[in-house]
Amino acid sequence: MTDDADIAAARALDGYFVLAARLGDRAAFQGLAVRWNRRLEAHARRLLRDPEAARDAVQAAWLEIVRGLGGLRDPAAFPAWAYRIVTRRCAAAVGSRRRDREAAADFAAEALSAPVPPAPQDVADEEARVRAAVRALPPDQRAAIALHHFEGLSVAETAVALDVPAGTVKTRLMHARRKLKLALEGGRHD
Repeated sequence: MTDDADIAAARALDGYFVLAARLGDRAAFQGLAVRWNRRLEAHARRLLRDPEAARDAVQAAWLEIVRGLGGLRDPAAFPAWAYRIVTRRCAAAVGSRRRDREAAADFAAEALSAPVPPAPQDVADEEARVRAAVRALPPDQRAAIALHHFEGLSVAETAVALDVPAGTVKTRLMHARRKLKLALEGGRHD
């Protein structure tokens, strides 16, 4: 979690990189890629739970970002805009996987059972417990929590990033917080 001054400074740097990249400055675009690629991949992994598919989705998203950067009206909107592109790419990947499963009915049971990392047991580290609880959330709630709380996006920016109404983000955050509270309190009383 970061404070408001850090977020403001980071957004100013992103705004500079966006403006310079739109003017053809390759180093500025590289600066955006260096600053954002890991976070965009983490977002894609949260949605897809498959590191390879996440990397593919983000790579495709970067191509779309390169093409669309000139049309981005507000450079300060880059984070939400980039997350939205990744979200759409992940949704397309999920749709593609769904079609593949339907075409291969014999393997449907295997395709539907996505591996879920085991929750850490007997771990004293609170951070590990929180991460495990977040990983256990449904993908839509996990993405909302991560973008809003871990990446510092506002509810409105999170809505843009996830391509859903702000009310939906608020509902996802509410349900996620309840589940996290139950999971974390339940772990303390065992």
